[in-house]
Amino acid sequence: MIPVLIVLNAGSSSLKFQVFDMVEGTEPRLVWKGLYEGLGNDAHFVVRHASGVDLDEKSWTSKDSFGHEEALMHLVSWLREHQEGRKPMALGHRVVHGGETFSGPVLVDDTVIQKLEALVPLAPLHQPHNLEPIRIVRRRMPGMPQVACFDTAFHHSQSEIASMFALPREMRQRGVRRYGFHGLSYDYIASVLKDYDPHLAKGRVIVAHLGNGASLCALKEGASVATTMGFSALDGLPMGTRCGAVDAGVVFYMLREMKLTPEAAERMLYTKSGLLGVSGISNDMRMLRAKAATDDNAKRAIDLFVYRITREIGSLIAALGGLDGLIFTAGIGENDVATRAEVIAGLSWAGLSLDEIANRSSGPRISSGSGPAAWVIPTNEELVIARQTRSILGATQAKLAS
Repeated sequence: MIPVLIVLNAGSSSLKFQVFDMVEGTEPRLVWKGLYEGLGNDAHFVVRHASGVDLDEKSWTSKDSFGHEEALMHLVSWLREHQEGRKPMALGHRVVHGGETFSGPVLVDDTVIQKLEALVPLAPLHQPHNLEPIRIVRRRMPGMPQVACFDTAFHHSQSEIASMFALPREMRQRGVRRYGFHGLSYDYIASVLKDYDPHLAKGRVIVAHLGNGASLCALKEGASVATTMGFSALDGLPMGTRCGAVDAGVVFYMLREMKLTPEAAERMLYTKSGLLGVSGISNDMRMLRAKAATDDNAKRAIDLFVYRITREIGSLIAALGGLDGLIFTAGIGENDVATRAEVIAGLSWAGLSLDEIANRSSGPRISSGSGPAAWVIPTNEELVIARQTRSILGATQAKLAS
């Protein structure tokens, strides 16, 4: 039997999964990937081969009460029917927040669950959904090893000063500090950068993770030095539906003058702002690009997005003390030719110069001249989770054998 790892990424109404073969001495190899969406309502399941070929799909109506637990059990059943000589050995989970406690992946046990639940107030819109499948597996498949992998862990290399807010000390003691997110994505880029540009991997690099969630990270010799996201995944750049950095006074105004409840204000900042809020049209960059020539609000949303990216890159160049390279990744970063061109044009002062032909073909190197290099590198957070899960399992087995 070939041992496989199942990687899970749970949202409020979705469950993404990937299945990796784990052959000793080789990189985890993707076999299947898929998605359950609309959980709790009209649910839909699709699974594809690693080659991209659709293998199966199914739908359920709201009458079926098909939620995360039903999705997980359906996935286990589907894998059993299609195992092709494979046997699940463990599950790796994306968990948004590891707080100050977890600076790397960890094997889940009762103590870990308690500590992760204590972090829910730091990420109330993400953490509960990340923990739900962990609880389900512990209840329905006791004894199945599970590893939690954190979006915050990669940024533990930052200095104390880089992680601080100018707030009273007791706030820091309550865990109010800059954590940073998208760490699994940045971990992947840092791990493969040497394959694209060995010199750059040892230098000062800014990675632009641009998708529906967006952030920037400054890397020095592959380690996180600074990032645009802070205490929450709301900070930094404007995103699909999130506002990014906003004066805290705006929140007081929303509460006092607009009479919004804290929950309503939170929903506005997380789900009604960003590209969607500014454009009034969509959070999808593709739709905004299609309408920008004739719709001023669509153009304004794009212009603000690009302006904030270039402005924040300037601050990260200062944190690095210079710049050797810029990496574009994630949905917009990997696919939107115009956004990459506009960002690089806004950074001409930093010595970046665009190779237009390379940019139209997505590079991977899209810069010209002798200034900082610019690259397009697809991210792979699920592979990082698979790597980290295998590493933890290997360390655990070695400890038990000693």
